[in-house]
Amino acid sequence: MGEGNSSREATAAVVRALEGLHTAVGNLSQEYGDTLGIRRLVSDVARLSDDLAELGPPDPRHRPGPVPEELEEISDVEYDASMWTDAEHEGFGAPDRHAP
Repeated sequence: MGEGNSSREATAAVVRALEGLHTAVGNLSQEYGDTLGIRRLVSDVARLSDDLAELGPPDPRHRPGPVPEELEEISDVEYDASMWTDAEHEGFGAPDRHAP
């Protein structure tokens, strides 16, 4: 399969996803009415469609890199304060040492 077919298939998949998203947002608007959140969703879907249309054909010189690994989620829980006991403050150095 050539690179042209691959980009067409990827674009077609995004178009289908956007059509599904457009339909789903339309269904939500029937439930919620004309709220700020619905207007934002409608605007976001329209912007995504516009962005896709603006892409044009891929640059033939572009070579895709490796697929990035899945990102690891880091929780927002506070770290144990003892973890920082002997840490140096950036720009200040260690609290028990002084610059010459």
